[in-house]
Amino acid sequence: MRVLITGGYGFIGAWIAKTLLADNVEVFSYDLKEDPRRFRLILSEEQTRRVTFVPGDVTDLAALTTALTKHKITHIIHLAGLQVPTCRADPMLGAKVNVLGTLAVFEAAKALGDQVQRIVYASSAAVFGGPDKYPAGPQGDDVNLVPSTHYGVFKCCNEGNARIYFQDHGITSVGLRPWTVYGAGRDLGMTSEPTKAIKAALLGRPYHINFGGWTDFQYVDDVARAFILSATRPYKGSKSYNLRGAVVQLADFHAALCQVLPEAAKLVTFGTTQIAIAYDLSDDGITRDLGPMPKTSLTAGIRETVEIFQTLRAEGRLDTADLDGPKPAPVTVVDEV
Repeated sequence: MRVLITGGYGFIGAWIAKTLLADNVEVFSYDLKEDPRRFRLILSEEQTRRVTFVPGDVTDLAALTTALTKHKITHIIHLAGLQVPTCRADPMLGAKVNVLGTLAVFEAAKALGDQVQRIVYASSAAVFGGPDKYPAGPQGDDVNLVPSTHYGVFKCCNEGNARIYFQDHGITSVGLRPWTVYGAGRDLGMTSEPTKAIKAALLGRPYHINFGGWTDFQYVDDVARAFILSATRPYKGSKSYNLRGAVVQLADFHAALCQVLPEAAKLVTFGTTQIAIAYDLSDDGITRDLGPMPKTSLTAGIRETVEIFQTLRAEGRLDTADLDGPKPAPVTVVDEV
């Protein structure tokens, strides 16, 4: 098994690499530039060096095809993409990277025939509209998708195109829809604020989470393992699946954080704005088709994150630049006109 991770130097990519390396899988990170700083949060220098950097733009079909051929890639985990704030500010750039980049991944795999056995790609819970668009109770994978952002629309497009590549060319793929993923290395995106709050509380700094209401907290190690299991368990087809972690209110996250770091009670606050993405998503589909996925409790995930941050702080390597940057506005429910 030889795995190419597009956007492999990102947050989830680093954790996927960590697990693959532990299983002695050959890992290749396809990125615009070599930037292993997130790897070094959770990997040793020796482990970091075992990941082969492959320079390239995800929208460059020729470069992607060459990379797959040269490195004899058997599985692709496609994570490269621009997040909600960037897609909002520059929809054309967002479409180029998120949609055309995904098409390039499938086209490159198609060009190599049976060499690439499976593609697992990052979709998002952002394909769903706000909670007000759905009846009460857990929502399945196949309910009506009415995203509130360009980013969500782009992810819907990718899910549809993946289906057509299986229909027309037999390319098996799995799309996964993470929600609020937290853990060491999460420093970008609208839902990165809970991770930043954990870091701030450890450092004795005040931090305000801009949003509130309900969300689905998913520990990054669980999400990384879900990508790997989706690449390796028996499967044929092309579907997109919800992931599910701890579906709770921000007050519950705050309470769990205070259990681990009591000082957070005075340091961490949160808002009241409900993010306009349905939060109660059923994972029955992926459990049925691919088997149960890992689920770390919220308190355990926060505790492990704190322990990693504590180690980094003791070594003088805990970066705080992400605590000082501007916060993107949460995606809010907008009434239709």
